[in-house]
Amino acid sequence: MLRSLFLQAIFFVIVFNVISWFRESSMLASDAKMPLNVFNVEQVLTKTGKSQKTNNKLFVQAQGKKTVLYFFAPWCQICNLSIENLEAVYQKNSDLAVMAIALDYEDRQSVVDFVKRHQLTFPVVYGTADIKVAFKIKAYPSYYILSKENSIVGKSLGYSTETGLFLRTL
Repeated sequence: MLRSLFLQAIFFVIVFNVISWFRESSMLASDAKMPLNVFNVEQVLTKTGKSQKTNNKLFVQAQGKKTVLYFFAPWCQICNLSIENLEAVYQKNSDLAVMAIALDYEDRQSVVDFVKRHQLTFPVVYGTADIKVAFKIKAYPSYYILSKENSIVGKSLGYSTETGLFLRTL
């Protein structure tokens, strides 16, 4: 019986990894340089939902830290469940930068409400259709993990636990 459970667990892990690989195959390739030219960010939301102006075209530059780019839609239920895991990882790791990019939002207020509801302390920006295309975002949430040199070293699609996010950022 123990052997049967072990074989079922191995089968589950293999199937899970194959499905994950298939879903993530449409995303940007690992070790690719991040398409920085698509970011022309003019406003960043604070945790109170207020906008701050910035003229930094390369706002997501890692600046010597590993960086998580989190692409989300405020209406996405999985995003609403997983964003607090990302916030927890960010709070516990000072060597990690995080930027959330809102896409496919109905209006800017829905993004502001999302930031307030989850009390996010990392930068959140309004994304554009060009950003969605450049990063090959097909579903939410989508994550890219960037090295200190802004190369993609990891990617994921869908819900991730706090532990899962932490392990991906090592």
